[in-house]
Amino acid sequence: MDSELVHVSTGSREVVHDLTDRCGEFVSGRGDGLLHVFVPHATAGVAVLETGAASDTDLLAVLEDLLPRDFGWRHRHGSPGHGRDHVLPALIAPYATIPVLAGQLMLGTWQSICLVDTNVDNPQRQVRLSFLAG
Repeated sequence: MDSELVHVSTGSREVVHDLTDRCGEFVSGRGDGLLHVFVPHATAGVAVLETGAASDTDLLAVLEDLLPRDFGWRHRHGSPGHGRDHVLPALIAPYATIPVLAGQLMLGTWQSICLVDTNVDNPQRQVRLSFLAG
């Protein structure tokens, strides 16, 4: 298995950061196999969804409804409502696995691989890309 750590700056706001191009570069020319995308953080996840048509914005709005910052979170360090960030990976897993054929990601027409990060206290993230040859 081949693996690489990618560094992502998410800034000081909630983001859905598109990783698709970087993932495509990583698997290019590798043949058939599986791409595993993993975020080694307790407050972020990986999602496969449409971007650019407001689905990413909708996702962040739904997460705010499901996990409101003003809820009485028991996990209280960090900025107000930070406890919700620690619950996020239970809803959006910190990983995704994508089939790769002939060095190409087998995503649907509108699918993108995205880092979902609601933690405004940690603007620097890592994403581990791993390729398992078939």
